Amino acid sequence: MKTRQILAAMLLASMVALTACGQQPADTQTTAEQVQQADEGETVDLGGLIDDSVPLAGAPAMSTVLTPVASGSDVKKTGSAVVDMSNKKDGYVMIKYGSTDKKLKARVTGPSGTVYTYNLNGDGEYEAFPLSDGNGKYTVEVFKNIQDTKYSKELSTSFSVTLTDEFAPFLRPNQYVNFTEDSQAVALAAELTAGMTDNLEKVQAVYDYVVNNITYDRVLAANVKSGYLPDVDEVLAKKRGICFDYAALMSAMLRSQQVPTKLVVGYTGKVYHAWINVYSETEGWVDGIIYFDGSTWKLMDPTFASSNNSSEAIMKYIGNGANYQAKYLY
Repeated sequence: MKTRQILAAMLLASMVALTACGQQPADTQTTAEQVQQADEGETVDLGGLIDDSVPLAGAPAMSTVLTPVASGSDVKKTGSAVVDMSNKKDGYVMIKYGSTDKKLKARVTGPSGTVYTYNLNGDGEYEAFPLSDGNGKYTVEVFKNIQDTKYSKELSTSFSVTLTDEFAPFLRPNQYVNFTEDSQAVALAAELTAGMTDNLEKVQAVYDYVVNNITYDRVLAANVKSGYLPDVDEVLAKKRGICFDYAALMSAMLRSQQVPTKLVVGYTGKVYHAWINVYSETEGWVDGIIYFDGSTWKLMDPTFASSNNSSEAIMKYIGNGANYQAKYLY
């Protein structure tokens, strides 16, 4: 059936292609037990937790962007640091800090114990951060740089989350998958999926466009700075990006079409990489394997498909889920 036909993924034609996609940073996944604790106002050395490396490498046309908002009904504020938890049931929190030229960090720890460390913008504007761990207890902390890797803990708050549904964190924009109703990526997704109601049809349409129109940016990959964040509209305009850009662009386009999509960061072999998982009503969460080729499901890895012309070797590599190890979900 055409709607189940493939996006049939992308494999690693050679180890050279893999290494081109990303660097191998120190493993930055951390559990709560490994994180140095500090009270508000105390100084903590965030060490390896800071500056995480980025992974290189239907009906009428319409879209629905579920825009994150800071509603103000459930807020923790300490000094210039503010965490708005008003919409935690929808899978996100909003965090901001008053205008400053100091480096700022936010740390979100969920029920699994995995610690997500982010940079804050320091312009006094709210940013959205996903509650990727699902239901359970979360702790959010805000830090301000004092010197070198020394940070002062400015705020800490803990709360319990019961999501409206398991898809909530993966249908909305956040700092890593950043888009609005006015984004060109959203308009393009609506155009590409016009008339489609099946999630897998939408995935195929978006995937085909990205793989055939976006090229891998080796110059950016060689020079990308720590703290890099994808700009999905800039990627569309330049028609090139690293694997973080590919994954963010597809996630933004599909989320705007109400397709639950996880931006996954982890490893392919020894290479730090980014890819996506999507939800199908017929298949459920397709974790690590995404597209049906008539007999098997393949990983959704648009970077390798695009940069290696969906070669047979790449498809074989992507088809083996053992080659992928997820670390973070955004």
